[in-house]
Amino acid sequence: MRVYPRSVKGRFRRIKTAILIVAYTVYYGLPWLPWHRDVGPDRAVLFDIVARKYYLFGLVVQPQQIFWLAGFLVIAALLLFFVTGLAGRVFCGYFCFQTLWTDLFFRIEKWIQGERPARIKLDEAPWTAAKIGKKLATWLAWGLVAFWTAITFTLYWGDAGELLKAFFTGTAPSAMYITTGILTFTTFTMAGVAREQTCTHMCPYSRFQAAMFDRNTRVVAYDRERGEGQAGRARVTRQLKTPAQRHEAGVGDCIDCGYCVQVCPTGIDIRDGLQISCIHCALCIDACDTVMDRMGWERGLIRYSSEVEDAGGKVKWWTLKNVGYGLGLVLATAILVWSVMTKPVLETSVRQTRQPLFVTLSDGSVQNSYEIKLSNQTTKPQDWRLSLKGIDASLDTGKIGIIHLEPLKHLLIYAKVKEPPSVHASGKVQDFKFVATPQSPGLEPVEISARFYRP
Repeated sequence: MRVYPRSVKGRFRRIKTAILIVAYTVYYGLPWLPWHRDVGPDRAVLFDIVARKYYLFGLVVQPQQIFWLAGFLVIAALLLFFVTGLAGRVFCGYFCFQTLWTDLFFRIEKWIQGERPARIKLDEAPWTAAKIGKKLATWLAWGLVAFWTAITFTLYWGDAGELLKAFFTGTAPSAMYITTGILTFTTFTMAGVAREQTCTHMCPYSRFQAAMFDRNTRVVAYDRERGEGQAGRARVTRQLKTPAQRHEAGVGDCIDCGYCVQVCPTGIDIRDGLQISCIHCALCIDACDTVMDRMGWERGLIRYSSEVEDAGGKVKWWTLKNVGYGLGLVLATAILVWSVMTKPVLETSVRQTRQPLFVTLSDGSVQNSYEIKLSNQTTKPQDWRLSLKGIDASLDTGKIGIIHLEPLKHLLIYAKVKEPPSVHASGKVQDFKFVATPQSPGLEPVEISARFYRP
């Protein structure tokens, strides 16, 4: 059965609209937001796959920092679990991409085809030129939004202006056309055609989210005792017009207007209790409050509540589950922030050449060979000089004296460490360090641990 959501006004609808505007402004605007850098593209957010660099405002993420992505995903998961334990599926109702785009598609449909009764009447009417025109206009508007959503996604992976020009001149990479085509189709299908079916049947979160609920979790709930009374619901009549008359007759405050069902984007009746299809958007609360205000009765027949509150108790926020999720969230966030803030200006690694592990030269000297990788993590050029620490040996880096590193670039240095025969060292293995000494002001020396092997 097709769902025809009705418009509603209220505080939760205003919150949803504000989030929708902010979300669309961020999504569609970020690829075009300028950001000055000494080196790199002048875009605030850009994922450069070719150069293997990801620009996020003042932060440049390189492949070796991929664990930051893992940290971000852990934080997102913990935040989702934490919020769900406190307030149910508010993420689904206010922040989910499916919800945001479906909400926009609903608005387009209403703008072209009219309010709920007009849309129902249009679908039941025979196919005329007027009906075909409205349907085509709706689908065309949906298609344009879906297309712009898809192409905006591709603009995050390069210079937005150049990519857009290349796309319409036929010179863009084939991946851009394929990605745009797939995302246009899926956005149109999920937000325009499948709509609430995506949340009900396709989304895995709807299946396991109840595992994070407990008696203290606040969800969108219908006050059955107040709404049903002893004799159930009843419409407003001359004899059942005031709360006193209704209570005397044993009926509840619910006048069975159906407004809460009509505004629900998934088409459920919240009066039937908590359901898997409820996304906690709270539009039914706005609808019921509107009716209560019109009747001059107290609000709250449908409200955010919990089992504990319904039983007359007080919500316990500091449960073991909430504290556990909260501590995990704080810890994961602190680790990620610390890792980003303490990112070294020079990343180093050393690998010893093991074929052979060491070489005994004709004069009796013992030589080990190494590959040293130096990565400049800043947007400014750097100069370094290598030396040894903790071993009585000489260092040979060929003709390289001062190592010059361009911004956000790395260099592989081949080094030979030679220990003269006059050194009477004990043991076949000795730990030592390469020392990278900065030749540029404002930097600190960096030590790289290594091992030297002897016969």
